Amino acid sequence: MKESNMSQHLISPSILTADFLHLEQEIEMVNTSEADLLHLDIMDGVFVPNLTFGFPVIRQIKSVSKKPLDVHLMIINPDRYLEQYRDVGADWLTVHYETCPHLHRTIQNIKELEMKPAVSINPHTDVSLLEPVLKDLNMVLVMTVNPGFGGQKFIQASYDKIRKLKKMITDAGADTLIQVDGGVTEENIVDLIAAGVDVFVVGNTIFSAEDPIRVTANLKNPA
Repeated sequence: MKESNMSQHLISPSILTADFLHLEQEIEMVNTSEADLLHLDIMDGVFVPNLTFGFPVIRQIKSVSKKPLDVHLMIINPDRYLEQYRDVGADWLTVHYETCPHLHRTIQNIKELEMKPAVSINPHTDVSLLEPVLKDLNMVLVMTVNPGFGGQKFIQASYDKIRKLKKMITDAGADTLIQVDGGVTEENIVDLIAAGVDVFVVGNTIFSAEDPIRVTANLKNPA
């Protein structure tokens, strides 16, 4: 069932910029915060120029996290591994439009595996390409930086893209959520909410903060 009746946006801290030497403590911090999800960036070094982690690490993260796992696959041929991501604990599973030649089939497979399906688009990809599958998705992830590395600057042209996507969702009578990933801060979150964003992936802003619990609360309840 889609989370369509939410009165408030969701915060999904991304562990890409967490301290991996103390990952359990970082996850426990997220557990005690006002965050709603835990975002895991899975990179294969092929689709994006970076490598992260695989199934054994996700399984360990699942054993510690009290938040649902929001798993973002930045990999080629994601269809090969959908069942394995389900088995290690993914609750929301995002694939990239750019890596799925049979996107509708991929989305249906994710649903059949009882995960929430989402599709991500890179900064150069037009949101109109997702119109045929909007009603099949729990969420669309708009990349607001180029995927691969944390700590990048927000791409300002993303605002128009988000507004266009929001209108598409409304016109389609869908309840698909809009997620953004990249460059989200305490300074721009209000404008992003106004543009139509429902779910925020936040990495550096939270994990580099002196008081990440407070920053998460500020993001969840912006002034």
